[in-house]
Amino acid sequence: MHNYKIAIVGLGYVGLPLAAAFSKKYSVVGFDINTERIQELLNGYDRTLELSSSELTYLDNSMKFTSDLNHLQSCNVFIITVPTPIDDSNRPDLTPLISSSRAVATLLKKDDIVIYESTVYPGVTEEVCVPELESVSGLQFNKDFFCGYSPERINPGDKEHTVTKILKVTSGSTPEIAQKINDLYKSVITAGTHLASSIKVAEASKVIENTQRDVNIALINELALIFDTMGIDTNEVLDAAATKWNFINLKPGLVGGHCIGVDPYYLTYKAEELGYKPNLILGARQINNGMGKFIAEKTIKSMISADKKIKNSAVLVLGVTFKENCPDMRNTKVVDIIEELKSYECSVDVFDPWVDPNENKKHYKHGIIDDPFSHTKQYDAIILAVAHDQFKSLQDKDFYNISSGTPVIIDVKGIIPNATWRL
Repeated sequence: MHNYKIAIVGLGYVGLPLAAAFSKKYSVVGFDINTERIQELLNGYDRTLELSSSELTYLDNSMKFTSDLNHLQSCNVFIITVPTPIDDSNRPDLTPLISSSRAVATLLKKDDIVIYESTVYPGVTEEVCVPELESVSGLQFNKDFFCGYSPERINPGDKEHTVTKILKVTSGSTPEIAQKINDLYKSVITAGTHLASSIKVAEASKVIENTQRDVNIALINELALIFDTMGIDTNEVLDAAATKWNFINLKPGLVGGHCIGVDPYYLTYKAEELGYKPNLILGARQINNGMGKFIAEKTIKSMISADKKIKNSAVLVLGVTFKENCPDMRNTKVVDIIEELKSYECSVDVFDPWVDPNENKKHYKHGIIDDPFSHTKQYDAIILAVAHDQFKSLQDKDFYNISSGTPVIIDVKGIIPNATWRL
């Protein structure tokens, strides 16, 4: 085994589990610019809930958490796992990637390896990041230092398909380095690795994973819009179609999060830059981005049908994270429902047992309330937006007790048998 000392730059949903995996065999330093995050980890608390307190206690003995860049000076492998978001115009925001590259470049030594895991369009590693590394370090790429790309495959909230149990794509800037990087990951990824022929191939493979899923869900969402106008239950149609062995059984819904709702824009940006208009991908994005507004409008129509007033009405939204059983609120499309309802001058309460109310207040305009089923407040409409396990046990009487007059129940996830309307 090589004498690698690994620095993980960025300790979010991707970086922290990866650091934990590598720390079982190598010396690891976990770095994050968020000093509050570092202190929480040192205190045994992971706000992403990917690692338990006991797991963090074990890590405290096998690796170092720090927000001091100087603590990375002895490292010879730097794995960058920072976010790659989009801006308000849906264009890639490479600021975190560039900033972290510049920071790592101040530490680079001869023969060091820099590996990127952040989702990007093909070419970013070698055309954007490498020039930053060379400029700041004064070293020459593929002579003094080397690079690789191994796209993250973390599924937030999934305790079964964890980082070591998902096959990992790897790549390197030279054949020799590619093999070293592949061997490095293979030493901790029990599911195995796939060595891509180039960094660009690895980058492209990542960005199409979520683009494919986005397009497929957009088809199902468009079918749901069509069937709704026909008065047909979409879920019943899908259940019937799924009896054919090769039918891809997806469900309609909100497409948010930091991956599926973001990654396609990285590919479309590069395609348009090269003169190609990716109409199918952009059309899928448009459909999926419109689902929040559609659900809010169906809620309003259902309230009108039940003779409920709209202005100043009380609406309860159950769940605000981007997926079930996960505290991640990045790019959650539930917010689109909330904001659309507010445009009708509805008063909206949000309950999500997975979200820290204090953390929520730092990033979002709406607040999180305590358990509404233990209070006396009544609502004109209730929207089940996220299928957290805590919500699956709710019964008709639970909704009736907190409903004002005739219950109006909007079921986005298809888990309430007697909902007024379901997607």
